[in-house]
Amino acid sequence: METLDILLSTLSPSVLMIVFIGVLIGIIVGAIPGLNGAIGISLLLPLTFAMDPQNGLLLLGGIYMGGMYGGSITAILLNVPGDIVAAPAAMEGYPLTKQGRSKEALYYSIFSSMVGGFLGVLVLILFTPPLANFALMFGPAEMFFISLSGLVVIGAIAGNNLYKSAFAALLGLFVSTIGIDMAAGAERFTFDALTLRQGINLIPVVLGLFCFAEMFLNIGKKANEVITYKDQPIKRMTVIKDIFKHKYLVAKSSVIGTAIGVLPGVGTTLAVFLSYGEAKRTSKRRQDFEKGNTEGIIAAESANNATVGSSMVPLLALGVPGSPTTAIIAGALIIHGIVLGPSLFEQRPDVAYTFLYGMLLTVFAMGIIGAVGIKYFSYILKVRQEFIVPTVLIFAIFGAYSIRNSLFDVLIAIIIGVFGAVFKKTGVPLAPIIIGVVLGPLIERNLTRSMTIAEAQNLPLLQYMLTNPLAIVLLVFVILLLVVVVRMRKKDFG
Repeated sequence: METLDILLSTLSPSVLMIVFIGVLIGIIVGAIPGLNGAIGISLLLPLTFAMDPQNGLLLLGGIYMGGMYGGSITAILLNVPGDIVAAPAAMEGYPLTKQGRSKEALYYSIFSSMVGGFLGVLVLILFTPPLANFALMFGPAEMFFISLSGLVVIGAIAGNNLYKSAFAALLGLFVSTIGIDMAAGAERFTFDALTLRQGINLIPVVLGLFCFAEMFLNIGKKANEVITYKDQPIKRMTVIKDIFKHKYLVAKSSVIGTAIGVLPGVGTTLAVFLSYGEAKRTSKRRQDFEKGNTEGIIAAESANNATVGSSMVPLLALGVPGSPTTAIIAGALIIHGIVLGPSLFEQRPDVAYTFLYGMLLTVFAMGIIGAVGIKYFSYILKVRQEFIVPTVLIFAIFGAYSIRNSLFDVLIAIIIGVFGAVFKKTGVPLAPIIIGVVLGPLIERNLTRSMTIAEAQNLPLLQYMLTNPLAIVLLVFVILLLVVVVRMRKKDFG
């Protein structure tokens, strides 16, 4: 009876209104370059202090879910991803926009996000305890091999020139090393500049490569030189049928997103690019990727929102936040006097289960707002180019500054934007740079931890890293993935 009462309370008008407001705020914040769900949650966190814990948590959960989708809107329409996880949507969606298929790309994005979000939340509801135990099995060695697999994926998503792709990946890895080595305390490539000691944040890199670079290239261009405004007619059911036609791709991408989302500290970015790379590897139309392939949007957006539900698993079951966003949500719960962990479901089932069931509502709210809003989102393409460029640049500057309240980050974004414009002109792919920047710290941090533990146990590094059967399985997976990618590239270059 208690479960039924919770379900009925979750469907009350006040809760539904909170869910819709949260999702709408998340979509708006997510669409603004440089901002994301974490920033939106941070800004609205004080409002939840006066609310019931379950309602406040659902408001934040709605922002989280909506923010994951919102970034793809500007990514598809302007080639300006609101967040890094929308970069693949920009790579595939913006070419469709230039072909006059922006609404089609937006429909693929929202419906794929719905399916991925639904599956991720379903996993959260049904499998929280076992998945939490699964996450505990991953130590530094296992996380190292997971991160390494993401690096291998660069070979799958690389363009026609492997040398340019290798250069891009190495550049990303180099950028990730700038700053202070946290293990040894030594400065790396800082040139005695205090501002470089804190390293280069990922957000300015993404804003530079996409927002600033794209706007720099569009300066002086007329509107009809950039985008075709007359959208080709597209029916929603046509997109839905095609998504279900790619049901295995959706399922695989959602599983990848769910599995990666469960692991604390790994983040959504790896899941998105792994799914995107796997989609390209298995596609029969690999040559169309980065030219407007809807399979890339389906894979990336499914994985993207699938991580929302699964990232909550270690938070609710273990009290361990797996990402900055879930850490902020954890803080909100603690302020309300709620103890996270296994006891949560016994001591405060009203909060735990209202949140679990309410997250399903956020998926449907996102779908309704996204599907209805596509008609209005696409109006941005009718805005004159001389208005779009300065507006996007202002938002990008604000986004770069807001991460650490640092003008240095703005300068970094502008400099990288200049390089990004050159890379676009010369055919250097941008995705490997982003992957390198994301995975560099993960690989280094987990390798350093493995070395420290191996030394403490007086074991050779390789012996320690292969002690756990799960680590051996992951190493075999990385090797097999490498073999498959090499064969795929040989076939492409025939």
